[in-house]
Amino acid sequence: MKIHEYQAKQLLANHGIPVPRGEVATTVEDALAGARELGEGPWVVKAQIHAGGRGKGGGVRVTSSWSECEEAIRSILGMQLVTPQTGPEGRRVRTILIEEGCDIAREIYCGMVIDRAREKPVLMVSAEGGVDIEEVAASRPEAIHFEEIGVDSGISESAARSLATKLQFSDKTADQFVDLVQKLATAFVEEDCSLAEINPLVVTAEGDVIALDAKINFDENAEFRHPEHVELRDLHEEDPRETRASNSELSYVGMDGTIGCMVNGAGLAMATMDIIKLHGGEPANFLDVGGTATAERVTEAFKIILEDPNVAAILVNIFGGIIRCDLIADGIIDAARVTHLKVPLVVRLEGNSVAEAQAILAQSEINVITADDLADAAAKAVAAADGSRV
Repeated sequence: MKIHEYQAKQLLANHGIPVPRGEVATTVEDALAGARELGEGPWVVKAQIHAGGRGKGGGVRVTSSWSECEEAIRSILGMQLVTPQTGPEGRRVRTILIEEGCDIAREIYCGMVIDRAREKPVLMVSAEGGVDIEEVAASRPEAIHFEEIGVDSGISESAARSLATKLQFSDKTADQFVDLVQKLATAFVEEDCSLAEINPLVVTAEGDVIALDAKINFDENAEFRHPEHVELRDLHEEDPRETRASNSELSYVGMDGTIGCMVNGAGLAMATMDIIKLHGGEPANFLDVGGTATAERVTEAFKIILEDPNVAAILVNIFGGIIRCDLIADGIIDAARVTHLKVPLVVRLEGNSVAEAQAILAQSEINVITADDLADAAAKAVAAADGSRV
């Protein structure tokens, strides 16, 4: 789950991490009032969307006069902001953050993620802040320094000071950096984050350390521990299909391909997408109906898949373990009728009650392309998708 920059900064501030003073607004009038509340400029006007690269698309403006600030507020609020992460369609800016200016002497990258190889959280810092850290990792990996984080112990003062030395911090700057990263480690664990990134973490001309930007993602598997996180959710920034799927206990992620996938089990769903690509096709989505899918959920899954105009064929791949294949077959038939299915449908069923399921499909009036195994299903789905585009 992603949250906005202003929400991430409030969370960091709650954990004692210094952030700039700022005001959040959804209207021009409130934004102007917020800028006045901050006092004399400079002011920084920042679009609030769930995507990086906002500055490259004109969504972040540093203003030094009141006229510049007002013009920036009026131009950014309501704009369709296109960044390298939004795609060409962009995102509409419904909320903006106005912050006080900052006298920046240095910019540092500071971030925490779950390192799957180490099987624990890792703190990453680099003297090359304010830029795409992926580019730094690819071209100059030696410029990034790592420290492992203990889930119970956080990061030790000695480890944090080692990083401060590598960044050439001294005196009060080093002390503030050590305090900040220790608090960041605590926040990361206590809030069940999957990402906590400060880019840039700045050192001011006075030597103070401030989180000038912030990006935080939460681990959705830990939502039951954090009911307060639900209030931070912005449905405008989410794919409405993913929201609908979640409400129906389906796991859906939209992609860019042409073959809609409906599978039970995350591992099988990943394998299905892989074998589609192996046969030269591209999956249009990840969709896991779960182990206890009902006919209603299967119908909803079909509806969600077919909302994607790029879907040229659907591949249903079900292994009947807990779930019975004949119930899935009933759901497929109901879904085809309700959605007036017009794209080719490839079905591969295996496991519990598969013979009954195959009989149900054979006796139905819907046009189903059956498959013997997963490889056969993928090949037929790719061919069907190609044929439907001719």
